[in-house]
Amino acid sequence: MKKNLSGILFARVFLLISISLPYLSNAQNKADGNYPIEPVSFTSVTLNDHFWKPKIKINHDVTIPIAIEQSEISGRIKNFEIAGGQATGDFCSQYPFDDSDIYKIIEAASYSLQTNPDKNLDHKLDSLIAKIAIAQEKDGYICTNLTIAQKNHTEAHPWIGSERWEHVNELSHELYNLGHMFEAAAAHYEATGKRNFLDIAIKAADMLDATFGWGKLENYPGHQVVEMGLVQLYRVTGEKRYLNLAKFFLDVRGPGGEEYCQAHKKVINQTEAVGHAVRATYMYAAMADIAALYNDDSYLKASHAIWEDMVHKKTYVTGGIGASGGNEGFANPYELPNMAAYCETCASIGEVFWNYRMFLFDGNSKYYDVLERTLYNALISGVNLEGNRFFYPNPLESIGQHSRSKWFGCACCPPNIARLLPSLPGYIYAKTDKSLFVNLFMENTAQLEVNNTNVTISQHTEYPWNGKITIDVSPEKVKAFDLKIRIPGWSQNEAIPGDLYTFDTKTNNKIDIILNGKPYAYKMDKGYAVISKKWKKGDVISFDLTMTPKTVLANEKVKDDRNKMAVQYGPMMYIAEWPDMDGGKVLNLIVNKDQKFEVKKEAKLLGGVNTINGSTRIVKATTDGGFSYSKELPLKLIPYYSWNNRGAGEMTVWMPYNENSIRPLPAPSIASNSKVSASTSSKSLIAINDQLLPKDAIDHTWPYYHWWPKNDCWEWIQYDFEKEETVSSSKVYWYDDSPFGGCRVPTQWEILYKDGENWIPVKAKGEYKVTKDQWDTIEFEPVKTTALKLRIKLPKEFSTGIHEWIVE
Repeated sequence: MKKNLSGILFARVFLLISISLPYLSNAQNKADGNYPIEPVSFTSVTLNDHFWKPKIKINHDVTIPIAIEQSEISGRIKNFEIAGGQATGDFCSQYPFDDSDIYKIIEAASYSLQTNPDKNLDHKLDSLIAKIAIAQEKDGYICTNLTIAQKNHTEAHPWIGSERWEHVNELSHELYNLGHMFEAAAAHYEATGKRNFLDIAIKAADMLDATFGWGKLENYPGHQVVEMGLVQLYRVTGEKRYLNLAKFFLDVRGPGGEEYCQAHKKVINQTEAVGHAVRATYMYAAMADIAALYNDDSYLKASHAIWEDMVHKKTYVTGGIGASGGNEGFANPYELPNMAAYCETCASIGEVFWNYRMFLFDGNSKYYDVLERTLYNALISGVNLEGNRFFYPNPLESIGQHSRSKWFGCACCPPNIARLLPSLPGYIYAKTDKSLFVNLFMENTAQLEVNNTNVTISQHTEYPWNGKITIDVSPEKVKAFDLKIRIPGWSQNEAIPGDLYTFDTKTNNKIDIILNGKPYAYKMDKGYAVISKKWKKGDVISFDLTMTPKTVLANEKVKDDRNKMAVQYGPMMYIAEWPDMDGGKVLNLIVNKDQKFEVKKEAKLLGGVNTINGSTRIVKATTDGGFSYSKELPLKLIPYYSWNNRGAGEMTVWMPYNENSIRPLPAPSIASNSKVSASTSSKSLIAINDQLLPKDAIDHTWPYYHWWPKNDCWEWIQYDFEKEETVSSSKVYWYDDSPFGGCRVPTQWEILYKDGENWIPVKAKGEYKVTKDQWDTIEFEPVKTTALKLRIKLPKEFSTGIHEWIVE
């Protein structure tokens, strides 16, 4: 394309945050349409917040270096060297989308350089970009997996095929990689002013434009994100071909494709959030972009319908989305299991992108209410307090099988959260010609322009630990404009837009705004308190979003949360976790729904948090089938985002308040008191004797154990008893996730008992049956032993799993 240097330099003045926030278009593109509300660049905001600034510093000092190191260890970086001829060998890493992790790391580091200048990191980025440049083919194509395979005359990853775009609308991820490249190149250019990465992205985008489109290759990406990337590249360069191509990729999608990747209908005819949640939110965010830039009502109508379906029926109380691990995405309306909740970190990030764009269109605070809930809960739980361990799913309940990992083979989440955190300053404010929006509450100072006047605005707050906020507004000269302050729904008796979650009690929460020491009679507009005046230097606003612990109840249609309550404080959900309860058990508690909770500041706990304190009782099952209750015990709750920083163990968001939903501590049994071991060690071994029983073979409500990806071999599980026992029967419930999963019932099984140092098969009184969706029981002649072993023969082409193994 023709390089319009002056246009690019002009656009750079207004260039805004890349990963989620649309850029202001330059003047020549205004006729094409734009968001009614303009973002305020993250470069205009200096963050001094006690809550977020340390997290962004840890992200810079720990998370980003880990991401680079792991990319070197895994060969992700070497892939570019091999593709570019600097090294020899085959593709080093696991997936064809591994290129995208390098792009996200560059994006994360680019943002981080604004807050934490770092010459060494800047040089490292130039080194990575140089490797990307040599890996790019002459016409602009870049996908290291295919390039390396064609150079070496070997087979590329089967998801890609042997030629470019062969499986583009399936699993190739060629366009997905490029979408992340475009986002990263825009961010790098904004942060550094260097064109080295931007030129690579432009060359790749020109190649795409020459390849795809009406009358060319009419196909769409299997994993969306290229649409957002192309829009952002258009914002930087002013090249409308990129915008048109983004719209093409949406227009050409569906019908007749997979619901998994939202290709079952034309995008403008979709009304429900379905399929893979990350793919979905990336696409929905791009749909909002196209609705704005083309003034397209059909795109806007679809976006509104899908948003309501997601928020009103398919969002967790933590703001996470994606109930199902099978499709890493949405389940049926109100199907929101807690222990099996997927809530992928990347999906929370995509949800932030989309809600921000919806706000820019409508100026309604409800989008920020959802964004804030996700940000303070399901999103930042994705990384631990030290910045060196990560969650892929973010469940709402655990018996100890969950813990954060150092890294993942599919490593999309760590660099994704690494790029989100340093971009946060760009989410705080937004504006129109004569209005300034205050959307998030963080200690900061910003320099921006409203009504053709430079304005300095500062916030002073300890949010989210208390709701007291002071805002200083100092325009360069006296100037009239509206200051619009978001009054969060949680402070106005609304847990979340819609009726999916509600507060148990309503309170009179009128917010008093003080302007220069006197009460101000503001008006409300779409959830914003509007202060209209001629502003002058030294104007000060103060108010208190009073924070008290609130009891949250779920819609009765959410069967997993019936007769249970959760606790919210400000924007944060709170949880019970094992270290704070004697005995380390929190899943067998019952609480008084009407109790008054107390807030306690604990500076030395979990990096400094407010805890919520009340009382609870422990429920135990009795041998006659009844329940017993302990005396009242202290109950301490911590913020959801901070769980699993003190080791793996029980955790729950939702706590029963009556007997209809209690989960009593089971009466002890031989199995539950046994030590469990297996041929393949796993945290999920605790599922074997947890006495949580499945409803069918594919039930994901409770944990299960499996040997995947092993197949066609003998495996085993062993119970070592507390003492010598006489046993005569055993029964097993198999895990089978057919037809799409990798586990099936075994081909055969047997029970052995320990006799001294020997393992001897029991004398069975019948045949070992293998069935699905029911218990397989074997009676045998009584044996006195200290241990039993369950041996399993895995199917020839599949693995096997177990829900529960009972011994009597």
